[in-house]
Amino acid sequence: MNTYSEAISWIHSRLKHGINLGLARMEWLLKEMGSPEKKLKAIHVAGTNGKGSTVTFLRSILNEAGYDVGTFTSPYIESFNERISINGSPISDDDLIELVRIVKPLAEDLEKGELGPPTEFEIITAMAMYYFANIRPIDFTILEVGLGGRFDSTNTIQPLMTIITNIGMDHINILGDTIGKIAYEKAGIIKEGIPLFTGAKQEEAVSVIRAEAEKKQADIFQLGIDFSIENYQPVQGGEMFTFQMKETRYENLKVSLLGHHQTENAALAAASLLHMKEKGLLHLKENEIRQGLEKAYWPGRMEVLRENPTVILDGAHNTEGLEAFLSTMKDRYGEKKAKIIFAALEDKDLSVMLQLFKNINAEVYLTEFDFPRAAAASKLKEIGKMDDASTERDWRSLIKRMISELAPEDVLAVTGSLYFISEAKPFIMNILKG
Repeated sequence: MNTYSEAISWIHSRLKHGINLGLARMEWLLKEMGSPEKKLKAIHVAGTNGKGSTVTFLRSILNEAGYDVGTFTSPYIESFNERISINGSPISDDDLIELVRIVKPLAEDLEKGELGPPTEFEIITAMAMYYFANIRPIDFTILEVGLGGRFDSTNTIQPLMTIITNIGMDHINILGDTIGKIAYEKAGIIKEGIPLFTGAKQEEAVSVIRAEAEKKQADIFQLGIDFSIENYQPVQGGEMFTFQMKETRYENLKVSLLGHHQTENAALAAASLLHMKEKGLLHLKENEIRQGLEKAYWPGRMEVLRENPTVILDGAHNTEGLEAFLSTMKDRYGEKKAKIIFAALEDKDLSVMLQLFKNINAEVYLTEFDFPRAAAASKLKEIGKMDDASTERDWRSLIKRMISELAPEDVLAVTGSLYFISEAKPFIMNILKG
């Protein structure tokens, strides 16, 4: 394993093993690697939407307070390496090669045994834990759940804090077909006596999460009850709100990520870190929270790539994400002529998602991309019964043409699957630079 391309090719070769939830393979791998997970001071983040943004807010605030922070996130938007990052900077190619050299022989040994081959996600999770524990030790590690929680490979840690963001209908073929079943899987990250902060809103989800927290004797803090958002208003370049928790009140907090939902993710991050401060786990000042929230940047989430004419990128990859995207589009660009390009994976709840486009006054263009589970543009139109929508299979030609035809007052939004967004962003950036 001498080159970066060889390392990445080997990691991706694990994709053939698909999704295989369970902790036994991961526990075996970590034990053989010297149990790096036990060295980590970790915050564990699960949920349907908002995980990545919440991780970013946490990391940005901790950075402002002077801490070095490792993050493990998925999927990536600009480069594979960003999945394992320190202080927002992706792992180096050389470090990634070294990690593959360490984990590859162990993965091959595991594959020969009764537990079977580790998946790609398990490999990357193990690499991240080893990296943060042994190669680049840091003050705090923030781990984002890949899928569900209970049997996700990240659930091998004993964290300082757990966070569950909003719950929605996603991965229903794996996690269950009701909010309660999905919430049960997410609640699987709750550990004995470890505090939990949640932004879940649905009564069914909250009741499942609270029951699991009570069972584990874990203190639970819920958005809207134990901490809250007041005086929300969209402002130039972001969102503004007041944060309230116990006697702590911070007025006019600003986040640069667009959308009301981002204030909820920001509140989750602030509340959980303030609780850690109260328990003596870290030091934190008000101005560090303020600056951390405002500086937080997360690619592919209502990301404005250009203004006048405006070009936006957003990974609205499920129903809740698309609802948030369309709500933000209405709030911020309701008076402008909007054009939306959309591509999605076929295992999403497409019939519900596509109906949402009927609630916005915009031209909708359906397209497709080269990915194993990507839905064909024609299938999207058929499922959504979208007679007014245009379809084009070649997303590159579509985006190039649309950008060239934009008038100064127009808005073009490219949205849908995060896998699509990761391909589209560099392509769009090249067009805009030209």
